Amino acid sequence: MQKLLLVILIFLGILFWFRRTLEREWSAFRTDQKRWWGRMWREWGEPLLMAAVIAIAIRTFVVGPYKIPTGSMRPTLIEGDRIFVDKWSYHFRLPKRGEIIVFRYPPDPKKDFVKRLIAFGGEEVVIQGGHVFINGQKFDQLVGVTEHYYYNRKDWEYGREGEVIQVPIDSFFVLGDNSAQSSDSRNWGFVPKRNLVGRAFVIWWPLRRMGVLH
Repeated sequence: MQKLLLVILIFLGILFWFRRTLEREWSAFRTDQKRWWGRMWREWGEPLLMAAVIAIAIRTFVVGPYKIPTGSMRPTLIEGDRIFVDKWSYHFRLPKRGEIIVFRYPPDPKKDFVKRLIAFGGEEVVIQGGHVFINGQKFDQLVGVTEHYYYNRKDWEYGREGEVIQVPIDSFFVLGDNSAQSSDSRNWGFVPKRNLVGRAFVIWWPLRRMGVLH
């Protein structure tokens, strides 16, 4: 009840503050409605429409916001984190090993997944003793990021201990940082290059977790 009363008081205050402007607009509307609507379109409609088109274009082709739904990328990303994804850069360069990428989930392209890029097409991947080896070299030594423990899964096609995995051309092998709780390339396979959406580069919400992603 108190919130409703506060809203009503604010609304009445706005009406009182702009009462003369509203009186002029009402008088102009009654005098010539067609001319009034034309002026409203030029002053408000066109700018708002243009702003909406620009915002949609930026979100679709340049930078898009995403919300993290699961803990598969803990501790790097946790449930509820909101991130920005750079959709522009990969039009001009290839992804880099170790980057956190967003892609359309191969078994269901309507869903977007977030994982860390581990290997490229033509490379050999082996997961053994908690480490990932790419063409015989440890993943963390290749990219200089903190090593995460990567679990093997006997029941997953690409997650068995010591198995040599050949990544197909024009595809990526991806893993979640929280390997024990992540459905990733160990389970469902590889990410085709065409499924790539962009690079997750910053957490913008909540404020206490704001920061650049590595």
